[in-house]
Amino acid sequence: MSPKSAIQLIILIIIFIIIGGVYFKYFSKEKITVDQTPQQIEKEINTNSQDDIKNKDENDVLNSTEKDKSNKEKIETNKIDFENSKEKKPEKKNTKQNENQKKDNEIPNIVKDVEYLTTDKNGNKYKILATSGRTNQIDKNILDLDNVKGEITSKERSTIYIVSDFAEYNSSTLGSKFYKNVVINYEDKQITCDNFDINMDTNIAIAYNNVVVTDPKSTMKAGKIALNIETKEIDINPGIGETEKIIINTKQ
Repeated sequence: MSPKSAIQLIILIIIFIIIGGVYFKYFSKEKITVDQTPQQIEKEINTNSQDDIKNKDENDVLNSTEKDKSNKEKIETNKIDFENSKEKKPEKKNTKQNENQKKDNEIPNIVKDVEYLTTDKNGNKYKILATSGRTNQIDKNILDLDNVKGEITSKERSTIYIVSDFAEYNSSTLGSKFYKNVVINYEDKQITCDNFDINMDTNIAIAYNNVVVTDPKSTMKAGKIALNIETKEIDINPGIGETEKIIINTKQ
């Protein structure tokens, strides 16, 4: 072989080597890359999915933790606010107690063992005893009495005795009003009624409402009786209603 032919052969071999090297370097690698792309894509998708799930879980845990922390902070804040408001909340005043205190301030203390002695212009003496008394809310001149006993005495006439559950004594007019379970005794007579009013200016006492007069010989029911304290005379009236009549039962 001539040297020229040998050089040409060597050149051709080099060319093939270069071409082969270029082919294997680029085209065969690209094929492998292309063949492996679907697997890589699937792997990357799975990896990305797992990463996303992991990130989501981490975010959820983080968010849950943050949410719990926030809720705890809110609860603590509300608790503190509640405690502060509880401490600063003014005490509720007892209205009923205040009203009772107001009434106690308006009404003087109850007086025990009350006794009044009065003498009129004709010399008649009035004595009133009560276990307790207090000033009337409407009229300060009136004293409300409980468990009352009264006596009216004079020089020429017998004593009149009065008993009742309650009475009103007027310190200005010196008049008295006995009421509820009233019993009047004088001489041999007894008068029971619901109301018994005494006027010291006129010396007249009026018994009314369910009046019953009893003596040793008879029992009499009437609407109203006027008793003259000076003379002890009795004026009997049938009452306001037309159906009310004087009923006398004679005792044998």
